[in-house]
Amino acid sequence: MKATVGPARDCPCPIAGRSLRASCPQLSARPRRFAILASLAPTARLSGHGQPRDSRSRRSAACIVRAVLLGLTLHAFATAGDWPQILGPLRTGVAAADERLADAWPATGLRQVWKRDVGAGVAGVAVVESRVFLFHRVGNREVLEALEATTGETLWRDDHATSFVPQVGGSDGPLCAPVVHDGKVVVFGAQGVLACIEAASGRRLWERRTHRDYDAQEGYFGAGSTPLVVAGRVIVNVGGRKGDAGIAAFDLATGDTLWTATREGASYSAPVTVTVAGVEQVLMVTRLSCLLLDPADGSVRWSFPFGQRGPTVNAASPVLLGDAEFLVTASYGIGSVCAAFDARGVTPRWQGTDALASQYATPVFVAGSLYAIDGRDDVPPTSLVCLDPATGKVRWREQGFGYGTLLVADGKIVMTKTDGEALLVRPDATRLDVLARARPFAGDVRGGPLRALPALANGRLYLRNDRTLVSLDVSPTGP
Repeated sequence: MKATVGPARDCPCPIAGRSLRASCPQLSARPRRFAILASLAPTARLSGHGQPRDSRSRRSAACIVRAVLLGLTLHAFATAGDWPQILGPLRTGVAAADERLADAWPATGLRQVWKRDVGAGVAGVAVVESRVFLFHRVGNREVLEALEATTGETLWRDDHATSFVPQVGGSDGPLCAPVVHDGKVVVFGAQGVLACIEAASGRRLWERRTHRDYDAQEGYFGAGSTPLVVAGRVIVNVGGRKGDAGIAAFDLATGDTLWTATREGASYSAPVTVTVAGVEQVLMVTRLSCLLLDPADGSVRWSFPFGQRGPTVNAASPVLLGDAEFLVTASYGIGSVCAAFDARGVTPRWQGTDALASQYATPVFVAGSLYAIDGRDDVPPTSLVCLDPATGKVRWREQGFGYGTLLVADGKIVMTKTDGEALLVRPDATRLDVLARARPFAGDVRGGPLRALPALANGRLYLRNDRTLVSLDVSPTGP
């Protein structure tokens, strides 16, 4: 493993080579929060080192203070406008409350802020403050890069070796999006390498080889259940066959194993947190079950069968419908279950395959309706559906829509389809109301399907295929 940091050219910092480029005085563009903090830095005094004696020393001192201030800012789990993990701030597919989108897109297409080449993988990016965290495969390395959000430039990179080959076609890169929490970035590679990296510097803090340690199989497409950080624990559906290591918790600070529990196989679904009777719990879909567990010790509150043996996957994340109901969905004849729950058990409201059976796209709940992709990406046709969450009744269905992913912001839905089309949709319980369409990857015939989950932060939509990552302006102030 290694981590490298590239400071800005001609940076006078004595910590060059490991400092944050965003903290360097050579940068002209800073996010709005950093500009305020940076203006205070030149007057700071470095305890124990005396007062800077010349302009170069003053610049160096300012650079160090800015690095500290930026590290403190990144220390928070998420601030307004961040997209710190898969499916956004709360893993609901819903952006921060103050995120604003344009009501229409230019007829000439969305403005491209920047684009850059990327390696293999279908892991979406995470965005916190001025950083975009990209996890991809380059050659025989799985690479985490911190990018400057305004330019796409690499600030630092960390990597480890991989030899993963998928059993059933598809990409040989990582599937799990980075998780940014408490100043740290957690990544989970296709071969079960779980690593924690310092967000500010790119320094690797710890690493665990979960597949080796717990005798877990790689699965059809590699490890694909994005870890969840809760209460200082990194919760992972490892699928270990060694002891009861279907699910494991690791200390976020040290990487030490805190507990292992169950013999559940690994899924491709990302777990979510839910508060039950005032206590934070984890709601998870594994290979063949849906369960609620206590992150403190791994004790399972309840579980029910969900899934099917054979060449199938569970991949969509649970969708919370208020405080006491949820929906889980899968394809392959499994269908959906909508249920009420508490700490003691679940009570199904409706279930079956007629209304919804989504292969991997997580539905979104907005304006009193569920919006989802029904069907399989690899076996069309698929349709876009709007459901009544109380009954499972289909309010409308757009046949032949194609497969894709959904996110919500500013009272609108952004839909990105695997064929490269992006749509801006107004939620409507009576019909599909398309406000705008765009094809950001038009002409890119070698990039492959657009399967990575999108990210939305500070008016920028981040999309990637197997060749290119783009930052697109979807803000109301865009041209």
